[in-house]
Amino acid sequence: MSDMLAARQKMVDGQVRPSDVTDLRIIEAMMTVPREAFVPRDRQALAYLDIDIDVAAPGKPKAYLIKPAVLARMLQAAEITAADRVLVAGCAPGYAAAVIAKFAGAVVECDPEKPAEGRADKGPYDVIVLDGATEIVPQTLYNQLKMDGRLVGVFAITQPPRATLVTRSPADFGSRPLFDASAPVLPGLERLPAFAF
Repeated sequence: MSDMLAARQKMVDGQVRPSDVTDLRIIEAMMTVPREAFVPRDRQALAYLDIDIDVAAPGKPKAYLIKPAVLARMLQAAEITAADRVLVAGCAPGYAAAVIAKFAGAVVECDPEKPAEGRADKGPYDVIVLDGATEIVPQTLYNQLKMDGRLVGVFAITQPPRATLVTRSPADFGSRPLFDASAPVLPGLERLPAFAF
């Protein structure tokens, strides 16, 4: 067994499974997708650690892979089916979409520098996954959900930040906190600084 494959097994057994992730499709996908392939070569040793990994190229805006267990728990809460069209709104393209593609009907990714804008041209979506955190209500993304669609992400609008599931109904959007979590805030979803005298 290669070092990376062994590290992947440890990630699943030591981080994902103990976080009450029981969906075997998610576990199998995370065992299959090589996380190190989405991390710069000089940081590949960090690929399977329980941390948010900065994967940005030098001189480029920050881009992160969020903690594996946080992603896995959010995907489980989203209850993605083989018929679902899923939008991944994140700033580090590739990994989350590759995992989701193992069990979703179709996966679309946002422009990593504009995840707050979504991809209305490819929507609407059954599920939107925020591969990171938001400090504001992401209304533009909400509007790209189908009726009865779900959006999952880390909401840092209040403290402590919480992974939250949002569902769209004909009348409104409802939300349900899932678990306390932290993740880097996605570009365009930062809280505007308050005006101070």
